[in-house]
Amino acid sequence: MSWTSVTFLALLTVLLALSLSPEADSAAVPGSGGTPKDPQGPMKRIFMKEADASNFFRKRTRRGSKSQDEINAEQRQILAADERKREFHEEKRNEFENYAEEENDEQDERTRESTEQWREFHYDGMHPPQEYNRHSI
Repeated sequence: MSWTSVTFLALLTVLLALSLSPEADSAAVPGSGGTPKDPQGPMKRIFMKEADASNFFRKRTRRGSKSQDEINAEQRQILAADERKREFHEEKRNEFENYAEEENDEQDERTRESTEQWREFHYDGMHPPQEYNRHSI
C-alpha cells in the first residue's frame, strides 16, 4: 500500500470515530431552529440575563458616587501596595547597609595592614613600636 492510501484510510477511520462518538453531538453548534434555554447549574452563575448585561456598565457613571464597599476595597488595595513597596525598599536599604558596612570593614583592614607594614619597614629598633606608645583612652 502506498502512503497516500494509508493516510486516507487513517483519516477515514478518525472521521468515522468522531461521527459516532456522543461527545461530537454535545460539541456541535445547535441549529438556528433551536430555542435558547436558561443555563443550569454552575453556568447560571457565569452568565447573566440580557437586561442585567445591558445595565451592567450603566450602574455607576463617572461622576456617580461609589459604595462604601468599593471605597474600602480600593483602600485595602492601596494599603497593600504601599506595604509591599515599603518592605521592598526596606529590604534594599538593609542590603545596601550590609554591603557598605562590609566594604568599610575591608577598607579598614587594608588600611591597618598597610600601616603595620609601614611601621615595620620604618622601625629603627631604638624606640618601642608606635603601637605601644599610644595612651589608652
